[in-house]
Amino acid sequence: MPEKQFLSETEKTRLLELARQSIARGLRGERRPPADPLPTALRTAGAAFVSLHKNKLLRGCIGSLEPSASLAASVMENAFSAAFRDPRFPPLTADELPEIKIEISVLTPPVAIENPERFIVGRHGIVLTSRGRRAVFLPQVAPQQGWDRETALRHLAAKAGLDPEAWRDPQARLEVFEAIVFGE
Repeated sequence: MPEKQFLSETEKTRLLELARQSIARGLRGERRPPADPLPTALRTAGAAFVSLHKNKLLRGCIGSLEPSASLAASVMENAFSAAFRDPRFPPLTADELPEIKIEISVLTPPVAIENPERFIVGRHGIVLTSRGRRAVFLPQVAPQQGWDRETALRHLAAKAGLDPEAWRDPQARLEVFEAIVFGE
């Protein structure tokens, strides 16, 4: 498993600021990124998920498993998408923004595992790909729900629109990743 990327507290704070600014700009109908210089770690390619919570309940979550842009750009785009494009929720309103808490998960690259026993609840996020479908849980999801390994895998299969036991199929592909998770 690749090492987690190190981020200083200042860099984490800056990513949270960028996420909130991206949402605020979206509410104003703007999309331009900030012009100020960013630390090197935030200009490096990175994959991230941004989760929005309102009253401790999920209000949006969008991310990418593979880096396609700088970490800062990934966070800004995913914050905007979590606020306005998550199909599970209506677009965020300006009235809601003060109540929103932002959580960012910076991911290591996913690594295929042959045996589901290699999925460690609380340490790993998990990706299931099977029969043309895919689902992801971040590392914090299973512990927050109180799930053990098999329960998490059953929920993951159901999230993908598959039979809850589909993760056992020899054709199913499982991948794990780790994350640096921080928030407001």
